[in-house]
Amino acid sequence: MLRIRYSIPLCLVLTGHFVSSLFIPSIPTSRQANAFSIATQTSPTRSFPLNMASAPTQDDGLMEAAVDVMDSVNSSPSGSLASKTLPVLPTPKGMDQGVYTLNKVLIDTVYSMICFLYPVTGTERDFARFYVLETVARVPYFAYLSVLHLRETFGERYQGMSERMRTHYAEADNELHHLLIMESLGGNQNPLDRFVAQSAAFVYYWYVIAIFTFNESAAYHLSELIEDHAYNTYNKFLTEHADNLKSKPVPEIARKYYERDNPFLFDLFCTVKSKAGNDRARPLQLDTLHDVFVNIRDDEREHWRTLTNLVQYNDMNAVDASLVRSTKPVEAVSSLQ
Repeated sequence: MLRIRYSIPLCLVLTGHFVSSLFIPSIPTSRQANAFSIATQTSPTRSFPLNMASAPTQDDGLMEAAVDVMDSVNSSPSGSLASKTLPVLPTPKGMDQGVYTLNKVLIDTVYSMICFLYPVTGTERDFARFYVLETVARVPYFAYLSVLHLRETFGERYQGMSERMRTHYAEADNELHHLLIMESLGGNQNPLDRFVAQSAAFVYYWYVIAIFTFNESAAYHLSELIEDHAYNTYNKFLTEHADNLKSKPVPEIARKYYERDNPFLFDLFCTVKSKAGNDRARPLQLDTLHDVFVNIRDDEREHWRTLTNLVQYNDMNAVDASLVRSTKPVEAVSSLQ
């Protein structure tokens, strides 16, 4: 009788726990709960979903910041929230639907044409494809510098303008070395490949000049899309041809750039930092051609992060690297808020 008496409430407790787990997949720990309390008190205009596992990306970042605040409070002698404030995360600006669609169609069309003309085959012809891509990809940074320098010549000044110009120069220098690496691998040996790359670069340069003159955000978005394609292209190439790349030596120009050159320009284009402390730093060790392409791929991601911040916040390092997301059209951004 005694066994039955205690087994009934035990069954009820277990049943309740099972049912609650179906409707509340993630229960915050006491550490998260304290952080949640801080976040809601410190930022009354921001709401958090009950299930923290499904919180939007920027709320995740705010929650992590709240946890950091709790850790610092717990470790402080007074255990007080005095002078402890949560960082205010800026709201990303979406791209006008018409501009977004035009940019997307243009870049996707050009990229598809290059893929058609230069399919990845695992042969030396792949370097010709990358030669064309790098020739075109470096052009926007020249265009940005041209317009900004002209405005500066005519007396325009604003906070951060010089820093932005230096960063664009560093980005152009980085893309130049990507191009030199592809040339050292034989990517520019065919005159037809050089004609295609140089003609596309000439037309694209003046197109970006025109767009950047009247709409900087739209021009930055063009390059954001290009760099995203570049990252995915290199990542797929590394995945499918890793063994072949690991059997090839490092080109001398790559070793010079990534291992021996002064890291000033390299560090300058890595503008979006990570609070996790896993930012890239020179010198980078290169053992095979595979390592070279890994670094080229990661360079493209650095460019993408900077451009995305410029499009959404007009600031090169507005948010942490872990919070950077692709630009969305205005309607999509509005629906998420």
